[in-house]
Amino acid sequence: MRTLYTNLNMRFRIENAELLVLNIAFERFSRCIPRHSHGHNSYELHYIPCGHGTVVVNDRTYKISPNTLYVTGPYVEHEQIPDPSNPMAEYCLYFKLIKNEKGIYGELLKTFEDTPFWFGQDSQDIHSTIRMILWELDNNYTGYMTQVEALLKQCIVKLIRNYERNKTARNRFAPSNLADRKYIITEEYFLYEYQTLSLEVLAGKLGLGTRQTNRFLKDCYGKNFQQKKAEAKMSAASILLNNENLTVTEIATELGYSSLEHFVTAFKRFYGMSTREYKQKNFHK
Repeated sequence: MRTLYTNLNMRFRIENAELLVLNIAFERFSRCIPRHSHGHNSYELHYIPCGHGTVVVNDRTYKISPNTLYVTGPYVEHEQIPDPSNPMAEYCLYFKLIKNEKGIYGELLKTFEDTPFWFGQDSQDIHSTIRMILWELDNNYTGYMTQVEALLKQCIVKLIRNYERNKTARNRFAPSNLADRKYIITEEYFLYEYQTLSLEVLAGKLGLGTRQTNRFLKDCYGKNFQQKKAEAKMSAASILLNNENLTVTEIATELGYSSLEHFVTAFKRFYGMSTREYKQKNFHK
């Protein structure tokens, strides 16, 4: 049994180099694979989900068992012999690496150039990733090409992690700047600090003046600070009023109101009903 996915333009970039996947196959072997090698910049990933056999690489013999993973790069001669009593199955992914205009791969893909042959037990669950790739290629649902590209990138990263045994990456995400973070700062402020909301405090967190902060809120949310403040407090109030163990006075204190009357007035202005009416309406649903 052999399943083959070929003649597909699966081409994408990792770092500064391009990766071209030319062939993906699954086969349960009843035959030997004669000695052969791959050309310049060409690599073949072999993953064995079940069965047994041997592979001869550059005249050295390796035993194949379930969860074996090996990669053969340019000019690495290899042949494969299944065990007749329990022949192996294999997922095979054939890809080429194309250097950028400066003739380099980048830090991540250089691992392949430095390691033309690798053999071992998979520690990264490559099996599930390859199965998901084949499922996407079988079904062709909306967005399947995006999914396949993302999964192939995962497969390459998992392969490198096998090589390196989870070495810590040198590169890190750069810290976000305040201009990019101001949206999450604002939303978390209203979400978690509704008891003590202050325009001056929010402005300080955003590195803006109070007038700039109000303008930012109006532009992004269509509401000024006082409207956002009322919305945050009243949203919390509606949840707290559903707790039969809390009095209205306790809720007013929890929400940071200076008096019960101030809270009750603000609640009725926002919801068009008193706190008593709100509790009766919700408890009798």
